[in-house]
Amino acid sequence: MAFLAEAPLNITSAISQLNKLPLRLESSIGTRSSHCRKLFVTMSGASVQSVALSHSAVSKNVGIPIMVNGCTGKMGRAVLEAAISAGLDPVPVALGGTDDAGKIVDACGKQIEVHGPTDREKIMASTFNDYPNLIVVDYTVPTAVNENAALYCKVGVPFVVGTTGGDRELLYKIVEDSKVYAVISPQMGKQVVAFLAAMEIMAEQFPGAFSGYKLEVMESHQASKLDISGTAKDVISCFQKLGVSYDLDQVMQIRDPKLQTEMVGVPEEHLSGHAFHMYHLSSADGTVSFEFQHNVCGRSIYAEGTVDAILFLAKKVKSNSDKRIFNMIDVLREGNMR
Repeated sequence: MAFLAEAPLNITSAISQLNKLPLRLESSIGTRSSHCRKLFVTMSGASVQSVALSHSAVSKNVGIPIMVNGCTGKMGRAVLEAAISAGLDPVPVALGGTDDAGKIVDACGKQIEVHGPTDREKIMASTFNDYPNLIVVDYTVPTAVNENAALYCKVGVPFVVGTTGGDRELLYKIVEDSKVYAVISPQMGKQVVAFLAAMEIMAEQFPGAFSGYKLEVMESHQASKLDISGTAKDVISCFQKLGVSYDLDQVMQIRDPKLQTEMVGVPEEHLSGHAFHMYHLSSADGTVSFEFQHNVCGRSIYAEGTVDAILFLAKKVKSNSDKRIFNMIDVLREGNMR
């Protein structure tokens, strides 16, 4: 993530160029592609997914068993990679959707059998019995969030959920009533969370500081993401508290791969998974401007944050903490991130 006085791409110019393709803009954003880590996934047979790690897993085992539900998805696989590298120990079973039932995920030599919805309560209970220090990680689908949380709470297993969507109010109520330990956060990228926290502090302490300024926002995500980024909404909310007048329908959403590569500077290998955000503020007379930018290639930032959340939650369970529901701000404040 970068905090820049000048962004490589000027949003105002970009807006005027949208209908003038082909573009040949040179952007320093694209030069960062060599720093983006890769997760290689191959298929062996119809029901086996092989996860080959892009770097060596550490030999030290920290003794925390984890169940990664949704491990057949891109985010779930990224979490497996980061977890194994950190010395966490994936258990040999996981939960998934109906289409995932019977699949075997090979994660660095660890065979994980994926079970569908029909026997999920039995699998969850027996696994927790076999691994009493188990932490569950949920990266499934939005429609399953509440049902999955209810299952974890019924069994009594601590969990980390990074899945977005669902009824969030109900989610918190289910967890609160059950007294189960949980980290709940739709944004697991710890550096992005820290940036958001800083923005919120600025908005609270200096309300109206940007009154009269004009805000322009551009955000680029993979084509499968149809809605406005939740992170962008949070940042915009902070700018509104700082005195900027802005409506969400003004957000410039880039979902076209051609625009993403030629205008925004997204590396082609990350078109299927990226988050590029740019915020431009200018004074009424045009003599002062500020630009904020944070670009994410791939999913490793979210996977690494998830591992920190697992380690954090395991400590809270072990210490029998009075507080039981946490978010990524709590993880950041603990100050023990890797």
